[in-house]
Amino acid sequence: MRSRPLVSLTLAAVVLAGCSSPEPPRPGVLSVGLGEPGTLLPADATDPSSRLVTAALWTPLADYDPATGKVTPRAAASIDSPDRVVWTVKLRPGAKFHDGTAVTAQSYADTWQAIAGNHWASTPLLTKSLRAKEITAVDANQLRIVLDRPSNQVPAWLSAPGLVPLPASVLKSKDWNGFARRPVGNGPFRLDGDWRPGSGGTLVRVAPDSGRANEIDLRVGDPAKQYDEVKDGTLDVATSVPGERHEAMHADFADRHAMWALPQAGYLVFPATATRFATPAVRHAFALGTDRDALESGPLAHQADPAKSLLPPAAAPGERSGPCRPCTFDAPAAKSLLGQAGFAGEATVSYDSFDGTWPQALAAGLSKSLGISVTAQRKESGGQPIGPSTLELKALSASPADVLRSLAEAAGYTDPGFTDDLDSAESTASPEEAAQLFRVAENEALRDLPAVPVWIGHGHAVWSARVHDAVATPFSGIDLAKLRD
Repeated sequence: MRSRPLVSLTLAAVVLAGCSSPEPPRPGVLSVGLGEPGTLLPADATDPSSRLVTAALWTPLADYDPATGKVTPRAAASIDSPDRVVWTVKLRPGAKFHDGTAVTAQSYADTWQAIAGNHWASTPLLTKSLRAKEITAVDANQLRIVLDRPSNQVPAWLSAPGLVPLPASVLKSKDWNGFARRPVGNGPFRLDGDWRPGSGGTLVRVAPDSGRANEIDLRVGDPAKQYDEVKDGTLDVATSVPGERHEAMHADFADRHAMWALPQAGYLVFPATATRFATPAVRHAFALGTDRDALESGPLAHQADPAKSLLPPAAAPGERSGPCRPCTFDAPAAKSLLGQAGFAGEATVSYDSFDGTWPQALAAGLSKSLGISVTAQRKESGGQPIGPSTLELKALSASPADVLRSLAEAAGYTDPGFTDDLDSAESTASPEEAAQLFRVAENEALRDLPAVPVWIGHGHAVWSARVHDAVATPFSGIDLAKLRD
C-alpha cells in the first residue's frame, strides 16, 4: 500500500514531461540558417553566405535588374551622364554608418581606392570593368566618375554589392580582419556584437519596422540539418538545400521554397596557346560532347543548371527561348565533327579554382562521347594551362559586358566583329539597342566558340509556414530586409 503514492508521483512526472512544448517564437524575430561566410568584408565577399550577410549590413548605390536593364536608386538619389563618359552620382543626404558617422561621397572615393589597391574580389570590377580615369568627391553628396571610353554599364557596375562604402576608421587603420569580425555598414541591419565563427550572429534592424522582422538570428550549420529543422519548425529559413534534398524540396515545402540564378558560371575555355583546338569544328565537338545534365545530377549535386548560353541569367539581358546549339549534348555529332577535323590523340582539362570532382567527371564524359583520352589536371599555381581549361567566372556586377569581355580575354579571342558589337552595345544610349547588340556579340562568340558554357550556378532556400515575403536576388539570395513573420 505504501508504494502507491510513489507510483502516482512517477506517472504524474511522465505526463507533465510529455506536455512540455518549445518556447513559442518571439514576434518580429526570425531564425535563418546559413553556411560559414568566407568573409564579412563586402569587397571580398564571393560565397552565397557572405553575400547574404553583407547585403543586410550594407545598402548599395542602386539595384540593377539584368533582365530589363532597369536601375533603381538606393543609397544614390541618381546616377546620370550626358555622354556616358562623365558620370555624376548624387547621394541621398543624411546617410550614416552604424557607428553614427556620415556616409559621404568621399567615403565611396576612399573605399574604392582601397579596393583598387588590394587583391579583393571586387578589384577587377574597378580596375578592368569601370576603367575610370578619375573618381572624385565633388562635395559631400556628389561623386564624379570620368571613364576612358563611353559605357552605359556604369549603373550596373555601381550596383555591385562589393562597391559599398567603408567607414573612415577602418580605411585609416586597415584592420580588415578585425573589421570583418565586427563590420560596420550603412544598411538596414547592424550586427549586434561580434560575428561568432562556427556559430553565427544577430542582426538588429536599424530603424524598426512593424511590418518586417526586426531581428534575425543567423545560425551557421550543416545544410541537411538546417533543412530538417525548417521542416520541424525549429528554424525559420534555410538558405541552402543539399543535393540529396533537392527532389524532396518541392513536396516538403510546396510554395515555401525558391530557386534563383547566381552570378556564377562554369566554362571550358580554349586558350589561344592551345593550338590543337584552333579549328572551330574541334571546339564545337567538345561543346556537343559535354553532357551537362549528367554533371548537374551527378557531381554538381543539383547546385547548378545546365548552361543554355554564354550569358548566364544573372548577366542577362533577357533569356534565350531555348538552349544554344553548342549547349546541347549530341555525342554522335560530336564524334563525327572531331573525326572530320582530323583531331586525334589526348586532351587535358586544366582547372584550379574548382573542387576537382566535376572537372574529373567532365573529362571522363568527354572521353566517352568523343572516343579519345581526356584527362583532368589541377593547374599548379602560376602554371600555364595545357589544352582546354575551366574558368569560374564571377559576374558580380551582372553586366553582360563583363561576362563576354572576360571570356574573350581568357581565350585570347579578338574577332573584330565581336569587339565592335560589344563596344557599340556599351556605348549606345538606348537600353533596348544595347540588349540587342549584346545578344549579337554573344551569337558571334557562340559561332567561333572561344569558350564552352557548361553550367550556371543557382541558389535554393526553404522556409517555415510562419515566414512571409521571402524573395531572392542573384546577388544576395534571400533578402533578409523584406522578411516578415
